[in-house]
Amino acid sequence: MIVSKNAVKKFDGSVAIDNLSCTIPDGCIYGLVGSNGAGKSTFLRMIAGVYRADAGSVTLDDMPIWENPVAKSQIAYIPDDVFYLPNSTMKRMASLYNAVYPNFDYDTFNYLTKELNLNTQKNLNSFSKGMRRQAATVLGLSAKTKYIYFDETFDGLDPVMRNLVKKLIYNDVAERKATAIITSHSLRELEDICDQLALLHKGGLVVESDLNNLKTKQFKIQIAFAEEYDKSKFESINIVSFHKTGCVTNMIVKGDHEETIAKLSSMNPLILEVLPLSLEEIFTYEMEALGYTFDGIVKEV
Repeated sequence: MIVSKNAVKKFDGSVAIDNLSCTIPDGCIYGLVGSNGAGKSTFLRMIAGVYRADAGSVTLDDMPIWENPVAKSQIAYIPDDVFYLPNSTMKRMASLYNAVYPNFDYDTFNYLTKELNLNTQKNLNSFSKGMRRQAATVLGLSAKTKYIYFDETFDGLDPVMRNLVKKLIYNDVAERKATAIITSHSLRELEDICDQLALLHKGGLVVESDLNNLKTKQFKIQIAFAEEYDKSKFESINIVSFHKTGCVTNMIVKGDHEETIAKLSSMNPLILEVLPLSLEEIFTYEMEALGYTFDGIVKEV
């Protein structure tokens, strides 16, 4: 289990991670999403032991991660910007990983390189961006670590390869009870693979929830009344977003589905319709509530 308690990370006086506390349980696929510069990659590097927390703590199975070879031997980290030394080949990288990771599995490595048609003798720096990322994913999965981190893993992959990589990650977690942590700007990519989701903004944790709970506890309401009304009519409802046009209101609501509908129905509306939200819509409305919106920058012609 990975636990972050009030973790802080600063760069040249700027706060990248701000008192972030969260718990990442074993055996799950944990998604990290957020606005640009939210701190996703920084946090991933902190729990990989690349960065040391300036305050607070970050632990893996109750062990500190920073400068701890025992903890780091349980982590495979695939960064956003994959780097290979000059003249590196997949064969040479496999030899390096085998020396570092005690459970490195050559059978998995050979199987995946063959299935993905990756030349293990070819210079990795001659690979395309997508192929370099595939190579890093193969090496990470072959390491057979308890924890595996993917930073923007699907970036640069074609649709077929993205689906394949998702299946490989899912199968690895399911078969070995491993823990995978994935950052991505593509919420649709995370929606069908993650068990839990954390939303970061300005270095802080805004939302952390089981994915099913997150999607069932927020929904879209379309409602209308014959009489004039405003937002104050819904004081007992937890409203995330409210837009009224004429007598019809569209709003995003948090809370218990049945309880909310019962309250609204008791108001005798002319129209009452409830619609589910996609993960992307939930993210958008959460960010709008935090003031992260750029409406009005592009003027209508």
